Amino acid sequence: MGAYILRRLLLVIPTLLGVMMVNFLLIQFIPGGPIDQVIAQLEGDGDVFAGISGGGSEVMGDNDFDIGYQGARGLPPQFLESLRVDFNFARIVCVDGFLGEPDLGAEECVAEDIPVWEQFGLMMRDYLRFDFGESYFRSIGVLELVKEKLPVSLTLGLWSTLIAYIVSIPLGIRKAVRDGSTFDSVTSGIIIVAYAIPGFLFAIMLLVLFAGGRYLQWFPLRGLTSDGFDDMNFIQQIGDYFWHITLPVLASTISAFATLTLLTKNSFLEEIKKQYVMTAKAKGLPERRVLYGHVFRNAMLIVIAGFPAVFVGVFFGGSLIIETIFSLDGLGRLAFEAAVSRDYPVMFGTLYVFGLIGLAVGIISDLMYVWIDPRIDFETREG
Repeated sequence: MGAYILRRLLLVIPTLLGVMMVNFLLIQFIPGGPIDQVIAQLEGDGDVFAGISGGGSEVMGDNDFDIGYQGARGLPPQFLESLRVDFNFARIVCVDGFLGEPDLGAEECVAEDIPVWEQFGLMMRDYLRFDFGESYFRSIGVLELVKEKLPVSLTLGLWSTLIAYIVSIPLGIRKAVRDGSTFDSVTSGIIIVAYAIPGFLFAIMLLVLFAGGRYLQWFPLRGLTSDGFDDMNFIQQIGDYFWHITLPVLASTISAFATLTLLTKNSFLEEIKKQYVMTAKAKGLPERRVLYGHVFRNAMLIVIAGFPAVFVGVFFGGSLIIETIFSLDGLGRLAFEAAVSRDYPVMFGTLYVFGLIGLAVGIISDLMYVWIDPRIDFETREG
């Protein structure tokens, strides 16, 4: 098993490289870019260069210089070249023997385009060292942004997945044991209706009903903590935290809950009809022992296999919508805002983190396979 885990860990790097390469190439064909965003912002302001000189701009770097207001004549070429250097699309090349600070205004130095393949290579070299650079528009490192936003997305993903499994597995087993009963029919109807409701619609309904809409105001409208959270004692902080995450977690869990329940039921029904179950019952073993001592381990394999899909689905798919509706500042919302503003370091930094988490969860899922059923041997199967 150790050799298999080592192979999976070694595959993480080429897999991440492939994911990043595909997205990097797609970005090259999308119109607009960070420089276009800056130009649009500057040309839309009255004093288009207010705050650019002296390091006041959030998008300028060490190559900033005061060129004064020139909105009536358009943006000067030197300013655009400086932007391309700041955004790492070009580099300053000076003639041999030139001494002093590089200056795009000097004849001795010019801005040279960096090839796309070289841009990607430099980016991945830094990413393998977890150096994601700095946001174009926030004047803060991408790693600091990810660290700041990641707890919110992890909170939604982990709690939603945990609750889905805690509720769905017992309910699915109960439905399998009482297959065809009134209980099974009623719960199946409720589950199908719940699955058909879009997550964002269910989230809005929860807000209207329980968060100060037209009815009750039992839960807060936004955020993960109250304003005076730091002044609360430990017990109060725990209560305030769960008070805030109740509605977002419920909205994230609704679709996974339905899928897992039906998956558990069908898996148990398939195992119950097998010969070894009939043999165990014929030997006089109690039904509970047969169910949880023999059937449970085999039936749960397919449910455990679905863990990565459930977690990653909640973590990736639902994070943006839920975070937006409940005003939660997480990775999903950060990635969306970065895509809109063409903030490439933040875009690719969050993509890298998302991909790394997804691959790690896949490895954990395989380990859980072996833990539940020691008969599974990935090394023998691959050999």
